[in-house]
Amino acid sequence: MATLEIRGLSVGYGPVRSLRDVSLDVPAGAITAVLGGNGAGKTTLLRAISRTLGFHRGTGTGTVRFDGRHLDGLRPAQVVAAGVVQVPEGRQVFARMTVADNLRAGALGARGGRKASAGALARVHELFPVLAQRAHQRAGLLSGGEQQMLAMGRALMARPRLLLLDEPSLGLAPLMAAKIAETVQEINAAGTSVLLVEQNAAIALRLASTAYVLEVGEVTLEGPADELTASDEVRRRYLGVVDETAAADADRAAGSARTLSRWSA
Repeated sequence: MATLEIRGLSVGYGPVRSLRDVSLDVPAGAITAVLGGNGAGKTTLLRAISRTLGFHRGTGTGTVRFDGRHLDGLRPAQVVAAGVVQVPEGRQVFARMTVADNLRAGALGARGGRKASAGALARVHELFPVLAQRAHQRAGLLSGGEQQMLAMGRALMARPRLLLLDEPSLGLAPLMAAKIAETVQEINAAGTSVLLVEQNAAIALRLASTAYVLEVGEVTLEGPADELTASDEVRRRYLGVVDETAAADADRAAGSARTLSRWSA
């Protein structure tokens, strides 16, 4: 298994700077999470790793290495061949193609040939039985959750060693989001490293061993996921947990202000 290493990554779209001097690691066999709100630079980070920045007129500096090999300068197909595969935000399945054809498209250029592709397909059907049941249905007719399964299954057809997941729970009902999270754990347990980009911090921190917080293109917090979960700042800003002591102090202060206002009236 291999480690992803990112050092000093800065990315811009024309005059707009999206990432500033970002460094992070995804250890072999781990799930690493990147948290942040809209506009934090999470998707840009994945584009820089998968070498798709050019499709969006982005440029970057810094180094990205996987298994000791520089990904800088490689074409996107070469990154996939190296074992790094991205599941894009919003699923982006081929809507007019069947489920089976979407999965076959994911196997194009994959390592190992026909026998490996057959094994990958069997694994995808094991993880997502509904994709076997809907094999001849157009992908655009699937539910949102089923499309997310198909997007993940299509990526798994390339037999990745590192899976890049961009907001896999986005727009899904809580039960479906929980099912996707469970499947991410299964994929990781089978030996695939995962870089998980999520706005849903509760899911991400539960799955990950290490997490980074991106704000306006910069890493502002990083560390073991359980430590970040216990952080007052993360709990307040990303988990919606109110600091009860601070809230009580605020209530007392507000009460005192109301009392003074009545006396001065």
